[in-house]
Amino acid sequence: MPVPLSAIATKDAFVAAVGGCYEKSPWVAERAFARGPFESVTSLAAAMKRTLAEATDDEVLSLLRAHPDLAGRAALQGDVTAESASEQAKAGLGSLTKEELSKLTSLNERYTAKFGFPFILAVRNASKRVIFAALERRMAGDVTTERAEALAQVHKIAWLRLLDSVEGNGNGFLTCHVLDVASGTPAAGMSVTLARLGDHGDLPSSYAFTTNEDGRLDGPALKGADFCAGAYEWTFRVGEYFAAKGVATAAQPFLGDVPIRFGIDNPEEHYHVPLLCSPWTFSTYRGS
Repeated sequence: MPVPLSAIATKDAFVAAVGGCYEKSPWVAERAFARGPFESVTSLAAAMKRTLAEATDDEVLSLLRAHPDLAGRAALQGDVTAESASEQAKAGLGSLTKEELSKLTSLNERYTAKFGFPFILAVRNASKRVIFAALERRMAGDVTTERAEALAQVHKIAWLRLLDSVEGNGNGFLTCHVLDVASGTPAAGMSVTLARLGDHGDLPSSYAFTTNEDGRLDGPALKGADFCAGAYEWTFRVGEYFAAKGVATAAQPFLGDVPIRFGIDNPEEHYHVPLLCSPWTFSTYRGS
């Protein structure tokens, strides 16, 4: 369970909580502690990232080499950190076919021979298809470019582990706005539901809303402790809305319920996920 920021005010507590965010490299946390105190997970992550930016080339290379091969011998024998084992399992790397494992092993070996460190990818939210495509694409790069990409992936892995380890400051929230582009007005009275997908469990049925006269919800759909990183899905009752307005549509309406799946990466930020719709089209984006 993640601990509150207030619980990691001492160096020992800090390193115990976040020392594993960078693979087998607690020195990153040990040095980052001096940049505190921290008021958010975001600022803590930035301090650890700056710490790594100031490290020597040998220290950075040692960090890269501390990462295990994906589905490599160490992973298959259980000789990896608990974080790495969990991340690889979520990507389905424990259920590779014989042919997939042989291909991945060959690619890993070729990659390491070329670049001098193992292929690194933040696999927690990746599929096997994404992993193979990324490995084959990055094999064509040069050492300088690939080292920068590997380090970017290291920071992504550390960020996800950090969210598992430390509670955010509770300042983030989720809002929504629906616009009826057929009439050029807010979509008042549309039914909207919100579901959380994946590891964090379902939201209660009370997370159902009706847009107000401005086409918005009356307040944030999620905030505080309920607003956590992960995958979510809005479902907008677009077909029902236009039918209730008496808009002429086909006998079988082109649009019925419109689902929008989106991800929350930083639960300390404001995410605004609106919908622009007509009986025949819709679009969305991350707003502010």
